[in-house]
Amino acid sequence: MDDLADELLIDLIVQREEAALGVLYDRYAALVYAIALRVTGDRQTAEEVMQDVFQNIWQTAGGFRQQAGVVVGWIIGIARHRAIDVLRSKRERGRNREVTGIELRMVSPSAGGVEADVEQHALRETVRAALAELPPVQRQAIELAYYGGYTQTEIAERLGEPLGTIKTRLRLGLMKLRDVLRSLAE
Repeated sequence: MDDLADELLIDLIVQREEAALGVLYDRYAALVYAIALRVTGDRQTAEEVMQDVFQNIWQTAGGFRQQAGVVVGWIIGIARHRAIDVLRSKRERGRNREVTGIELRMVSPSAGGVEADVEQHALRETVRAALAELPPVQRQAIELAYYGGYTQTEIAERLGEPLGTIKTRLRLGLMKLRDVLRSLAE
């Protein structure tokens, strides 16, 4: 099953084949985590987002349309949107605390230790290396969209560029990023 194309794995997930989800998880969990960590800035939140993303894939795999793009792009989109949603939710809770003066404390489990820190450092370096290989304008557009939470329209306004140019930069940048990450993973 490890050799199957992503699209075939999605078809198997639609048929409730858990092993297919496991293979997809093995392929893209590090990427999803890296995106979530960059957007949220918090390891625990990034792990929660990663779990949510793969649960979402399990539940909505039937909604993937191959004509609309590749599986990895769909997964990246889910990860980005979920991470941004979590950030917005946290901001809203923060505003509510300011208004009510009530702070809810949550107990979090301890970190995964030295080994987890080393893995996270390696993952961050891999993503940084992949981003560094992109042309600066594509890297800037990707960072604003995926890590800054800006829409394509907001990026175009912020950079003073036509919307079509931003869309092209994002699409080309993501395709190059995918290729670079695949080659770094091999």
